[in-house]
Amino acid sequence: MKTHYEVSGNIVDVVGKRIFQGTVVVNNGIISAIREETVASEVYLLPGLIDAHIHIESSMMLPSEFARLAVVHGTVGTVSDPHEIANVLGIPGVRFMIENGKKVPFKFNFGAPSCVPATSFETSGASLGPAEVEELLKMPEIKYLSEMMNFPGVLFGDPEVMKKLELARNAGKPVDGHAPGLIGADAEKYINSGITTDHECFSLEEAREKIAFGMKILIREGSAAKNFEALWPLIDEFPGQVMLCSDDKHPNDLEAGHINREVKRALAKGCNIMNVIRSCTFNPVNHYQLAVGLLQSGDPADFILVDNLSDFNILKTCVNGEIVAENGKSLIGRMVEKPYNNFNTSLVQPSDLQVIDEGAPIRIQKALDGQLITEVMVAVPKIKDGKVICDPSRDILKLVVKNRYFQAPAAVGFINGFGLKKGALASCVAHDSHNIVAVGTDDDSIARAINLIVESKGGISLVDETTQQVLSLPFAGIMSGEDGYSVARNYDLMDRKVKEMGSKLGAPYMTLSFMALLVIPSLKLSDKGLFDGNQFAFTSLFEK
Repeated sequence: MKTHYEVSGNIVDVVGKRIFQGTVVVNNGIISAIREETVASEVYLLPGLIDAHIHIESSMMLPSEFARLAVVHGTVGTVSDPHEIANVLGIPGVRFMIENGKKVPFKFNFGAPSCVPATSFETSGASLGPAEVEELLKMPEIKYLSEMMNFPGVLFGDPEVMKKLELARNAGKPVDGHAPGLIGADAEKYINSGITTDHECFSLEEAREKIAFGMKILIREGSAAKNFEALWPLIDEFPGQVMLCSDDKHPNDLEAGHINREVKRALAKGCNIMNVIRSCTFNPVNHYQLAVGLLQSGDPADFILVDNLSDFNILKTCVNGEIVAENGKSLIGRMVEKPYNNFNTSLVQPSDLQVIDEGAPIRIQKALDGQLITEVMVAVPKIKDGKVICDPSRDILKLVVKNRYFQAPAAVGFINGFGLKKGALASCVAHDSHNIVAVGTDDDSIARAINLIVESKGGISLVDETTQQVLSLPFAGIMSGEDGYSVARNYDLMDRKVKEMGSKLGAPYMTLSFMALLVIPSLKLSDKGLFDGNQFAFTSLFEK
């Protein structure tokens, strides 16, 4: 790495809110000077981009591999909630993420998971109470308290929830929120408890109301949940209150792009260039107090070069002065780690998945493309030999959640929206407890798909009459230790195969991973049974 060099071009100053020609001088990873002068270069220099809320684990890559792919797209840092691995492995899992991330030139900023497990209505591999949260918040690598998903606990003053919020306040660290659809007096109470952000808004009205109560809104565009189209006007309406994030990014999507895609879309909408760039640089750096440079003299040399402010093609990415990506190629080397897991369950038989008919209509989860929320359908099921079976002709498929931490009966429900005409798919990436979740057209296929996951001790799988495939994820059952580009290619092949099996969803595996996330309404399935997210209580499959 060169210790001294200069870079010239059109400098985008997000602090001074202006663009000028000049030269940036870098010494030992720090910007030692910025000269405003006429230069020949037409490229643009900007601060490196930041994803203001993401779960690295959803990329199915270790942090070090995530960084290798992300820097190609101009990302230099993330605000990362490690609650996926925390649900599996607890504090040791969070420490693993931090230590692996330190091995590469990239600025991971991890939070202390606030809701592990997310609810008491599911089985997780670990639990983080106030004592564990306090231990994490004392660590300098922990920058904030991660998303407080238990908004009912906040509203009703649950002592454990309130203690965690108090610990964050005492540590001087911000608190992220998670309150889909919460409006009115409840939203105001939630925000007044000290919760500062929300990435779950899916309408302008909800977002504007939360901003009026003092909250900052993260515009999310991930692999499953896509809210950019609904929320982009906020960028110019409330430029100081908006950040950009992905939340969850599957491997093939990360290979294709990251926050740079949201930037490009916002610019194409006609948003003010300075507001757009500040939403993924200045705003997160200031809100979370990140040690990420903003292209100012004295800052770490964390910056990107782009060809122009329309096409926004990333030419070069620098972190602490080190060139980490150039012309579409990552320059970060691979890190090899020893697998680390918590997986203890056995194979299933098709007979384990049978549902005895009770002579009544059934409640069915309706998956929505591009959303984490579900709707509720009620339908008369198809019956054979006294058992409720799948009905692909009506897109009524069986949904199964299998405990991966110890042996227990599988929970079985039904789902609409996946569109499979044959076979099944399964995943051990199942927010937030990461039990095994599967969907399919028949019990035999579902059992085979689940058993591929069991045999691999984590992963994603698919089966039909001629094919079976599995992408093994031996790190906590949710991440691969392989080359990130290889993971992306293999995932993409499986994604395409599932669509050939009939699914019309944009991201079938990502959508499946949220079908057991109980804190998102309306109807979900945990390893313990069918759950009504509006009533926050278990409900029956049969409506009598």
